[in-house]
Amino acid sequence: MTRPLISYYGDDFTGSTDVMEALSSNGVEAVLFLEVPDKALTSRFPGARAFGLAGTSRSETPEWMDVHLREAFEWLRTLDAELCHYKVCSTFDSAPHVGNIGRAIEIGRSVFGAGTVPLVVGAPQIRRYTAFGELFAAYQGVNYRIDRHPVMSRHPVTPMDEANLLRHLSRQTNLSSALLDIVSLLAGAKPEKADIMLLDVLDQATQTVAGSLLWNELRQQGRFVCGSSGVEYALLPAWHSEGIIGAKPVFSAAGPVDRLAVVSGSVSPTTERQIRHAIANGFEGIMLDPLALSGETDGPEIAIAVEAALKLLKDGRSVILYTALGPAADRGRELDLSSGARHRLGRALGRIQAALVSRAGLTRAVVAGGDTSSHALGEMGISALTLKMPLPQTPGSPLCIAHGGPSDGLEIALKGGQVGGDDYFSMIRSGSC
Repeated sequence: MTRPLISYYGDDFTGSTDVMEALSSNGVEAVLFLEVPDKALTSRFPGARAFGLAGTSRSETPEWMDVHLREAFEWLRTLDAELCHYKVCSTFDSAPHVGNIGRAIEIGRSVFGAGTVPLVVGAPQIRRYTAFGELFAAYQGVNYRIDRHPVMSRHPVTPMDEANLLRHLSRQTNLSSALLDIVSLLAGAKPEKADIMLLDVLDQATQTVAGSLLWNELRQQGRFVCGSSGVEYALLPAWHSEGIIGAKPVFSAAGPVDRLAVVSGSVSPTTERQIRHAIANGFEGIMLDPLALSGETDGPEIAIAVEAALKLLKDGRSVILYTALGPAADRGRELDLSSGARHRLGRALGRIQAALVSRAGLTRAVVAGGDTSSHALGEMGISALTLKMPLPQTPGSPLCIAHGGPSDGLEIALKGGQVGGDDYFSMIRSGSC
């Protein structure tokens, strides 16, 4: 068996599909597992050169990570890939008490060896940039420093109030860190000795240099790396220049479906615009009460939502069921009064989507919201995902094929809160790439 080029753990599901898209659309066949697979499942993907494990650590505590993330890394280590990547959101939102990236790096170093851990967050392909250690992200065509970003500076769970990534990390770990900035990268400077090494990526030139450094030098110091899908985007030119991968594959448009069901737990203004656009373009909207759906005991809310959506689907309509229309409708503070409510909400949305797919005979579906997707897909009986169709105009949330369980063969898209143009849901329904 050929040694895998890379394995990875995604800290949420939408971020995990982001990596799968970056790899598969550039000639590295990748499969994303939703849980540690058995041999029967892995045997279905003999041509894969990259293996991912979709996780939930972005919304989990450090104590949870100490147990579950360690177990995931231990399994990934058995794959013996050239590199193992802990994939974080490209906006790097995290905090000491939830989604702690520093703790994840500590665990990764203990499992894979205590070498330098490269950190690559910038990814121009998805409009994320790092310059002199600070992170910038685009919003509606304008680039913002992350601590001034209209959305991420006000994230309901992990607001970003610090743009300097190493300073942000210093709140989460005592590991030493250093920066190889854009000037030093292009000058060919050697990295300092540190536990964490942030490599600036501002443009194609710095990305190419960072990828070459990561593959040809830093890989010799340790096989564990942290960052966004910028890790894969940086490695691709290095693999191509060495003949490890060839030309990009050609993907055909998936084509339209007559009906599409979307469930959304996102409070992002990006998702708000997408929901409003969908409703204005033929979708029927169904507002859901997040507090009722997140109760510790099952009530009638799921059944009521399913029946309302089924009636519309049977009439040939597409539906979008959502818990909020943007930040103004966010009820996160109320949800946080009950431990585990956000997780229960995600699972409830998954149960709704599973029922709609099964009972309406749907062939395509969407789950919106990174944390929502993480918990929803477990309720849908899906074991693995592969790429069906990349979306070059909306990188990061491709159309996938589900494998395993009653949803085997389902086409599904998982959309992060900040991802996509206003017409994203309509575009998925039309199957255009």
